[in-house]
Amino acid sequence: MKALSEQELHNLAMNLVGRELQASGYEFMGVNSQLGKNPQFVCLKERHLHFIVVRPVPYPEDPRAFDARLMEKVKAHALQFEARTYYAGVGLSNAEDRHAPVYLNEPYIVDYDGLIEI
Repeated sequence: MKALSEQELHNLAMNLVGRELQASGYEFMGVNSQLGKNPQFVCLKERHLHFIVVRPVPYPEDPRAFDARLMEKVKAHALQFEARTYYAGVGLSNAEDRHAPVYLNEPYIVDYDGLIEI
């Protein structure tokens, strides 16, 4: 069994959030899956621009808790474009043992409550 890397966990979280955004009518203007680059999604919905930061969060950390300093920095950048800023924390854990890593092609649990506006 191969544990997912940090980049693979990040991509998984982005895919989960991206599908939800698409289903909710967001139009993707830009997508950045590179670690350390923010925001991950720049979207348009109802003629408004949205900046969305996505983070995979390991169990038992709270996926709703975010780095306030980072989010304020992203928000300041978003305001230059009259964009709204959101945080999307995606809790990911192994379905068999929540303390074990998430493995490739193995069941996992998602703890995601949607976007948190900053």
